[in-house]
Amino acid sequence: MKRQRHSRILATLGPASSTPERIRELFEAGADVFRLNFSHGSHEDHAARYHTIRQIEKETGRSIGILLDLQGPKLRVGTMKDGRVTLETGQKFRLDLDPAQGTSQRAYLPHPEIFAALEDGTDLLLDDGKLRLRVDSFGPDFAETTVMVGGPLSDRKGVNVPGVVLPISPLTEKDLVDLKFGLELGVDWVALSFVQRPGDIREARELIGDKAWIMAKLEKPQALEHLEEIVQLCDGVMVARGDLGVEVPPQRVPVLQRQIVRTARAAGRPVVVATQMLESMISSPVPTRAEASDVATAIYSGADAVMLSAESAAGQFPLEAVSIMDSIIKEIENDPSWRTILEANHSTAEASTADAICCALRRVASILEPATNVAYTTTGFSALRASRERPIAPILALTPRVETARRLTLAWGVHAVPCEDVSDLGEMIDHATDMAAQHEFAQAGDTIVMIAGVPFGTSGRTNLLHVATVPQK
Repeated sequence: MKRQRHSRILATLGPASSTPERIRELFEAGADVFRLNFSHGSHEDHAARYHTIRQIEKETGRSIGILLDLQGPKLRVGTMKDGRVTLETGQKFRLDLDPAQGTSQRAYLPHPEIFAALEDGTDLLLDDGKLRLRVDSFGPDFAETTVMVGGPLSDRKGVNVPGVVLPISPLTEKDLVDLKFGLELGVDWVALSFVQRPGDIREARELIGDKAWIMAKLEKPQALEHLEEIVQLCDGVMVARGDLGVEVPPQRVPVLQRQIVRTARAAGRPVVVATQMLESMISSPVPTRAEASDVATAIYSGADAVMLSAESAAGQFPLEAVSIMDSIIKEIENDPSWRTILEANHSTAEASTADAICCALRRVASILEPATNVAYTTTGFSALRASRERPIAPILALTPRVETARRLTLAWGVHAVPCEDVSDLGEMIDHATDMAAQHEFAQAGDTIVMIAGVPFGTSGRTNLLHVATVPQK
């Protein structure tokens, strides 16, 4: 099950991809990590999919990552009279805490924290930005607004407050229940929605500890004001272009995507580009040319993974979506200019022994052209630092921890394999050459480059680089 590409595919499971047969087809087509979207579905649904994935993992012998995506706080208006009203541009419209059904003059907004954060002139966006309201005056339980862009408003449509940091936790009561359930199942990653500030990551870390790695979903422009600190605190980053595209002008989204990818790459954190990548494939067996170019842009920029949402969860062509995304990635990575662009975007390493070793790995690999690079890693640290360097040859990560192997499935160029620990250099060389041959990353006579930490078994200490030849058997 060796992938012939470096970038990874994160596929969302849902009604269109819930059977064991379909999940296995998606995996064989190229899905490296599966997303369980807890905004939809029951715990029983997600548990069944989780156990199916683990069975496929057992049968194929390849580690598969599972990401739990928490819903986060969803800010919505209440219900409307007859389910739908129409707001006219220029009219006055009130939002308040009265739970009565909304009319064309007012609506229920059950979020006092929004009123607490408002300022005169603040814009409120409804229904993914289709309607825009300008705040004229407000109090602790109401806001009087002018409709700047009108249109139909129906039940439970979402509310965005661009440019405002809301005094709310990214973890709702529902999220806490879902998180507890997911951690008990054994998910590998937890995606944290509605991240606004570094403290949100710290809050989640206190609850999650080392039971899973945390992915910060960057969908609020306010988070970008603290981008570097947020990236340092989390284990991975998602460019969540859905809500981000509502709160900033469309022309800003590519710029912010590039900024986030560049920052995450510099820090050595896996970065996922998500939302609407192959959106037309929800109802079409082929993507638009623009969508193919969008995926290509993410791959050229060095993103660790690209994500399918409704395309694989609820669309008519989930298998085709994964297959085409796999094909696009391979095509881009075979483009001679791809490597040139990666090198041009490479950032300076940290002044640490681990990064010095991994920089040397990249340089040695460019000269010797080894069949593969091998990273011995307990926590995943060595493999992630090696991945940060974007070496030409794939990275075979050998780890004594199954959970580490699963978490590394999102990392660029990393093929993670659980294995027995080693105790000395000779054992390390023998084991690395055996595993490289066994997993078809090298054959007799090939050169491999290894990195590890000495003494063996010491976490977070990458201080050894060794070149070896795969022996004849």
